[in-house]
Amino acid sequence: MNPFTQLSASSIEARHLVTGLAIVAFALSLFHLLSDRAGVERWHAEVGSTPVTVYQPEGMQEQAPAVLVSHGFAGSRQMMEGFALTMAQNGYIAVSFDYLGHGRHPEPLYGELGEWDGAAAVLMEQTRQVMEFARDLPNSDGRIAVLGHSLGSGLMARFAQLNEDVDATVGISLFAPKTDEQTPKNLLSVVGGFENRLKIQGQELVAMVTDDHEPDDIRPGQTYGSFDDGTARRLEVIRGIEHVGILFSSRSADQARLWLDEVFDRSGGGFTLSSGGWIALLFASLVVLAYRLAAVLPVVSSPARGVSASWKKLLLVAGAPALATPILLAPLPTEFLPVVVGDYLAVHFAVYGTLMLVALWWYSGWQAPSQWYATIGADPKRLIVATALLLFFCLGVIGWALEQFITSFYPVSERLPLLAVMFIGTLPFFLADEWLTRGDGAKRGAYPLTKLLFLVSLGIAVALDYESLSFLPMILPVWIIFFILYGLFSRWSFRRTGNPLVAGIVNAVAFAWALAVTFPMYAGVSPP
Repeated sequence: MNPFTQLSASSIEARHLVTGLAIVAFALSLFHLLSDRAGVERWHAEVGSTPVTVYQPEGMQEQAPAVLVSHGFAGSRQMMEGFALTMAQNGYIAVSFDYLGHGRHPEPLYGELGEWDGAAAVLMEQTRQVMEFARDLPNSDGRIAVLGHSLGSGLMARFAQLNEDVDATVGISLFAPKTDEQTPKNLLSVVGGFENRLKIQGQELVAMVTDDHEPDDIRPGQTYGSFDDGTARRLEVIRGIEHVGILFSSRSADQARLWLDEVFDRSGGGFTLSSGGWIALLFASLVVLAYRLAAVLPVVSSPARGVSASWKKLLLVAGAPALATPILLAPLPTEFLPVVVGDYLAVHFAVYGTLMLVALWWYSGWQAPSQWYATIGADPKRLIVATALLLFFCLGVIGWALEQFITSFYPVSERLPLLAVMFIGTLPFFLADEWLTRGDGAKRGAYPLTKLLFLVSLGIAVALDYESLSFLPMILPVWIIFFILYGLFSRWSFRRTGNPLVAGIVNAVAFAWALAVTFPMYAGVSPP
């Protein structure tokens, strides 16, 4: 037998095996993720204009406390589902909702940001309406607990302080500067091992109910104060977890459930969520399937196109804009869209990308526009087909998984104009970046280098205006995951299509989508 034929056959068998294993992993992870919902009745409603989801045991006969579950900044109900399912599986009624301007809420947030009598007061009034709804549910026994993450944790802690009938507060990644010795009642602070600042504040909150008030003496996992008079407090530290990962940790959900069982003197069913690992496996299987599906993309350019930039050219074309962009934008007003932080990111992408395109044009000797078509060298029909197929996988398949198990991914109609504007911002960057880092002679490591430079550029922007952009460092892990994920799609699609435009357009849409859907809509200090 011809050894090359044998090698080819072995290679094909290996690819089929990998594809089969990926399909099995996808099915297995999906089965386990959906099994977490088994036995839970989950239904949607609206409280005024607020979208809510109610979780309770199937066929529930007995009455039980209701737990209000709120998300953080740029979050949604889906992000908190692990906590809601844990509560419902253990006999509680969980009521999860989208804050104004977040998730699927059609109305923007308003009020002065960062002020307790501004936007925070508006959100707490929204929470009060949801609490009244939860208390009136048929199986509610009238007792209320609140649970929130990040921004939601501080809001819920303050809400509990102002509402004496809230019996317990669980703060995930808790930051609650208004807390005092008496309120909120029965407070649990759960923080990730990498959230050292929040751990220190958690020790301070717990120390308030001790005799010596010494935070350094507070031991995680130990209860201080008394459940009888509502002064019970505890700090739980989940090792190896950061600000976002804590939402998908079974340990954080389990600690929240155990705390409420102690407060309400209940014995839950012992259900422990196991979604974190299965979500990771689900997305890992989708990445493998994306690798295999890239093989069906049509060839768009032959030979392959791209700059194949040297290290010197890479550092100049991508490095100079990394320094220039935050400096240029620092004195300029960038709050031109009704979306918090996302408008700055769109402008940052646009300016950074435009500077890169100008630098590439300069390197080409100021090539005339009439010569661009020959340089791009793309078959228009094949370009459209390849881009459409990759977009379908990213938005249809990956997007479906994100919508089901991570966060709100498909936008309400009110966000569609934002999506269009964000795309105008992201397109120059990703077109320039793909063209710069691809080509037959592209340097290994060029693509990660330009993403690192972009993150450094954002870091400089945060340093120049920390008050407005302080949220960006907290979502750094999400940015890194996105760059890695779409970087893989970019590499595989280019290797097959031979043209950087495919991934440039797809990545621009994907990041514009994330910015438009994730960040809060904001109407200003006055009601819309």
